[in-house]
Amino acid sequence: MPMRPKINRRKLIMMFLGVVDVLATLGTLFLASYLVHRFTYEQVIISSEIIFVSLIVLITWLVLLKATHLARIPRTRTTNMLFSDFVKLSFIGGIILMLLDWMIKFDSFPSMALALFIVLNFFVLFAIRYMTFKTVKYFRANGHNTRNIVVIANDQSASLIHKILHQKEWGFKILYIISDSEVIKSQFGNLVKIHPKSVNVKSLLRFDIIDEVICFDCLHTEKRLYELIDYCSDLGVTFRLHGKQHIVGNFKTRQQYFDTIPLFTIENNPINKFHQVTKMVLEISASFVILFMSSPVLLLISLLIKLTSKGPIVFKQERVGLRGRKFYIYKFRTMVINAEELKEKLMVMNESDGPTFKIKKDPRITTIGSILRKTNLDEVPQLFNVIKGEMSLIGPRPPIQSEVDRYEEWQLKRLAVKPGLTCTWQIVPNRNDVKFDKWVQMDIQYIDNWSLKADVALFFKTFKTVLFARGA
Repeated sequence: MPMRPKINRRKLIMMFLGVVDVLATLGTLFLASYLVHRFTYEQVIISSEIIFVSLIVLITWLVLLKATHLARIPRTRTTNMLFSDFVKLSFIGGIILMLLDWMIKFDSFPSMALALFIVLNFFVLFAIRYMTFKTVKYFRANGHNTRNIVVIANDQSASLIHKILHQKEWGFKILYIISDSEVIKSQFGNLVKIHPKSVNVKSLLRFDIIDEVICFDCLHTEKRLYELIDYCSDLGVTFRLHGKQHIVGNFKTRQQYFDTIPLFTIENNPINKFHQVTKMVLEISASFVILFMSSPVLLLISLLIKLTSKGPIVFKQERVGLRGRKFYIYKFRTMVINAEELKEKLMVMNESDGPTFKIKKDPRITTIGSILRKTNLDEVPQLFNVIKGEMSLIGPRPPIQSEVDRYEEWQLKRLAVKPGLTCTWQIVPNRNDVKFDKWVQMDIQYIDNWSLKADVALFFKTFKTVLFARGA
């Protein structure tokens, strides 16, 4: 898989937008209240009721922003569509607030203030989103936040392929087109690599970084189509289908538009976008707090590593992350400086039953390194990977490329989510005794049954493992 280290700016922007939405909504609410008080005879009394109204407004607007997908950063929508969505949000939100005012009658917050709030909030939120929309499109047009796609094409897909190739601000890159159409070959053969419909699509998904599959053609048979949908589901790849054919089965689908072209979309990421953002915000916040509070210990560890062995304090190694993206992981160095060279000589001593390399009494591990591994403190620098968006606090451990190359198909599901600093296997006593298949099964079970509650439980169990030195 090609090297493409990347900071996940998209989710950081979404988090920023969420904060801006909250501040803008509260700001316009209080501005409307002030203006009504200042320029009319209706008196607005500051009381507990205005706090109650503020909470109702805030919750209502955040729910509507999520329901109308305005909390997301649109890729293929036009400015007119964005304007229309904000009109709908303001109209529905206005009706809800007026109904509540009619039923409860907010004495300290008159109807005029609510009406003014709806108007002000519409213009402020739309202006903020429009500026963000244009800024993000500029960065996407310059190669940032790009999603790699495969298009399974027929003659009717030519217009969409043309738009994707030329609308750089959408942030899509077509890696492959799969088609037997002579029209497609003649129009795009010099721009994109085209494979015949007989190609092994699974192989493309396995060995390249693919984020989405757009299907205009059913690949000869319906059976083959559903096999591809299942495979995309296992890898966490978004699948989009064009046409009158509906997707049958236990798939969560919704209709989305690429410009004016409707596509039935299966978001195959095991964690939905709202929970993804919540998880990201909590994990980045926790990472900052942990780094700050543990800084004296980290300085002491750095000093001990430097004094007890030659080499850098932090070890950097290339790992494989979400859907095959490569990045550099950071750890406190626990081995001698020539550990990678010695690994080849020690391969005959490998005690792992899978593609991983493990020896209980690894002669390459330093004295201080043994303590760090036992307590898992060697992993703490990976909090910077979490802050950069390359990793999560909780998730399957990131493998190296040579291990991924030897994965069986079912094991690739480990790459369907961002890798983590700790997961179920990491907190098991004597974890090196766990067979590789069992290890992968534990990761897949974590992915299939993910919840914020489970992440919090794993987080505190990891602290217990560190305190009682139950690591490797």
